[in-house]
Amino acid sequence: MRPGRTSRGRRYLAAKPAIKGTIFESKGSTVPETAYALAFDTANEVISIGLGRLNAAACAVEPVAAVEVAAHRASNTQLLVRVDALLREAGVERGQLACVCVGRGPGSFTGVRIAMATAKGAAQALGAALVGVSSLDVVAWHAWASGVRGRLAVVADAMRKEVYPVRYALDDAGVHRLEADRVVKAQVATQELVDEASSGAVADALQLTGDGLAKYAELFAPAGALLPEELWAPTGRGLLLALQDAWRTGAADPLDAQRHNPAFLLPVYTRLSDAEENERIRLAKNDPKNLATGVQDAAPRRDQRATMHDTAVLNARPDEHGITYKPLDAAHAEDVAAMESQVMGSDAWNAALVADELPRADRTWWAAYASGEGPDAGLLAVGSEGASSARGTVLVGYAGGMVIDGQVQILKIGTDPAWRRRGIARQLISRVASDARDLGATTCSLEVRAPNAGAQAFYESLGMHSIGKRPHYYSDREDAVIMEGPLQGVIGSSAVGGAADAKALRAVTEDAGIQESPVDVAGMTLRVDEAHDAQKAAQPAAQLERPLILAIESSCDETAAAIVDGKGNLLSDVVASQIDFHSRFGGVVPEIASRKHIEAICGVCDECLDVAAQRLGMERLTWSDLDGVGVTYAPGLVGALVVGVAFAKGAAWAADKPLVGVNHLEGHMYANKIGAPDFAPPAVVSLVSGGNTMLVHMRGWGDYRVLGATIDDAVGEAFDKVAKALGLGYPGGPVVSAQGAKGNPKAIEFPRAMMHSGDMRFSLSGLKTAVVTYINNERAAGRELNVPDICASFEAAVVDVQVKKAEMALRETGAPTFCLGGGVAANPVLRAAYEKLCKKMQVRLVMPPLSACGDNAGMIALVALDRFRQGKFYGLETDAQAHADLEQEY
Repeated sequence: MRPGRTSRGRRYLAAKPAIKGTIFESKGSTVPETAYALAFDTANEVISIGLGRLNAAACAVEPVAAVEVAAHRASNTQLLVRVDALLREAGVERGQLACVCVGRGPGSFTGVRIAMATAKGAAQALGAALVGVSSLDVVAWHAWASGVRGRLAVVADAMRKEVYPVRYALDDAGVHRLEADRVVKAQVATQELVDEASSGAVADALQLTGDGLAKYAELFAPAGALLPEELWAPTGRGLLLALQDAWRTGAADPLDAQRHNPAFLLPVYTRLSDAEENERIRLAKNDPKNLATGVQDAAPRRDQRATMHDTAVLNARPDEHGITYKPLDAAHAEDVAAMESQVMGSDAWNAALVADELPRADRTWWAAYASGEGPDAGLLAVGSEGASSARGTVLVGYAGGMVIDGQVQILKIGTDPAWRRRGIARQLISRVASDARDLGATTCSLEVRAPNAGAQAFYESLGMHSIGKRPHYYSDREDAVIMEGPLQGVIGSSAVGGAADAKALRAVTEDAGIQESPVDVAGMTLRVDEAHDAQKAAQPAAQLERPLILAIESSCDETAAAIVDGKGNLLSDVVASQIDFHSRFGGVVPEIASRKHIEAICGVCDECLDVAAQRLGMERLTWSDLDGVGVTYAPGLVGALVVGVAFAKGAAWAADKPLVGVNHLEGHMYANKIGAPDFAPPAVVSLVSGGNTMLVHMRGWGDYRVLGATIDDAVGEAFDKVAKALGLGYPGGPVVSAQGAKGNPKAIEFPRAMMHSGDMRFSLSGLKTAVVTYINNERAAGRELNVPDICASFEAAVVDVQVKKAEMALRETGAPTFCLGGGVAANPVLRAAYEKLCKKMQVRLVMPPLSACGDNAGMIALVALDRFRQGKFYGLETDAQAHADLEQEY
């Protein structure tokens, strides 16, 4: 039996005794022992858990129990095990938890996400408030509880020779934070603290704590006195004190679940993902550009070729108005200055000022581009000088912000008058705010001309309000109204919640010239798949056949949830796709994928429950109404899988439901049941996606033999790379297919690797290289690329090999059925070729609906249903896995 799984029933593995725990005795409190807060933090190498009784009259969190456990990178396997043990030891039932409190970081990205996803799942399933506290504040409160008073600096490890330094003042009244979260080099932080001490501006000696001292104790020693090592990490008691402080200051109310909806809480990151940081560095370089690709030009060479990375900058996807949003680059500084002079008058910035902003780490700038064929071709029409005309696009909007002390100050926002009323301003300011949130900001401020009622109404619709005026602020002596508001409203509540939460933000004043586009979950397109429904008519709840299982999928760049009943009917199947966030990078960025899963998962599950309730004719469906929770645990991107697994575990534990782990590849095989409920083994399955290419002999449900797999690239990966080389955008499959439909598949003789190898293995690397080499050679020769012919010929080379190997598999196994799975299964040329093959061989062909080819939770739910009936349940120590052997029973 695989570790982490129980054999039958709802039994979870018994928790081990706590390594370091405390049960606090009650001191005569008259508060009913029915409302408790559970608090935990995994931002570093320690799992910290606290349990407190909520005293509403005194706004107090009375400590009941606490435990700290060395995690050693095992937070996801130990957190809920320790939580469950602590509650049992304290005699507290899960149903008595009114609040879940979680450390938001900053700290280890993975550690923070494990705690956050677990907390979201638990709070949502309990219907409890989810309150976030700073992990650094928790350390400070731990020091306070241990008797530390005076000046304190918490220095947490941020990796990359960086730290998160925050200074505090501790007195008998409590802990007082003196600055916002930030990330700096350890050497810089040390020098700042030393300089402050030597300046004579402060009298008390500084005390230092935090897990950053484990690496940098010697470096920080000159800055002050190091506290004992046992005070360096968050503790359960510190968590409860931080929650109590938030309650007493009005920053939180642990008894208000509506105010503290789990969907709205996010981690503290303090910086963008590595991919975004590198992108900004590259775009800010004020060097000569090749304006057709947006990248730097080296000195002209006869053999100079555009790389796949060069063309990837064209991959950002336009919205329904044909407008594309990208981080602003130095090549467009002149364009911004030109528009500034048109819309800002004497307060306009010049190109040098704009370009100077871009390299700064505390700045974020975005631009909107549209085709030159738009209304009046914009202010910068095709044919004008500058970057826009060279690319056949025009700059139609821009916005920039500066992050300082936890606030983003909007420096500039402008829209071409000819392109207004298309939601450009909202989209730009939302993107600036989203970046600012990742840089540690929580509020937003800006100045707007006092007579501009329309603009003020627009900003009010984003949750901002006037806090005063700056007299004679503008160059023409006109007053400015200062407006401020929480960042959540500026980003849009849909960025972290469900579709229903976004409705209030959709109405924007016509005077402001904004037309709202549909918004869904976490800024992603939310798809509720009608095509997946085996039963579209409403089904009375009284006729429902159990079990009822909710399954979650988060293995790559889709956040998905589905509910299946005991008959195998999919009552709901909801997918939030992240494609728009990854497209400009030409592929999935794991760090961004993980962050977006955290943002979307509550909203997706809420929508999933609501849709299922509607189908069942019920007013509401909750986690307690379910019989089990399923989740993809492998294979996939670990950072993405961790979010789904931790969330599912938290929800299953809170609702006291069994957890079912599902292999993602098996899910793609079960996807064939969505369109053909009678489908059953034996069969040969072709799994073709961005990460996998293999032929599998399905001898029975759960009994699989891999006949052959790729030895290098997967089919979907090859499509993406060819599309990237051609500058067609991401994902590559649909665009290559669309171009190929207009081309001649016999125009170019690309290689058919391993077609005659005599086995069922695949190789796509050579084909991909051949296509890229052909493209580069054509460009070097000065010939215009025939993109349709290239795509059609590449597609034909892929399909020929796939069909040849499939025929070999069918002959070897004698299977009566052939079926497909994976994103590439939607390719029309491949589907047509398999139809021809199966007709020739008189084999039944089963293919999933197009909507079920990509990643979805419906297929995961169908696997989970079978495994639920087999009693194959997972324990609280279950973790995500990047790889999993399909042939091995799990």
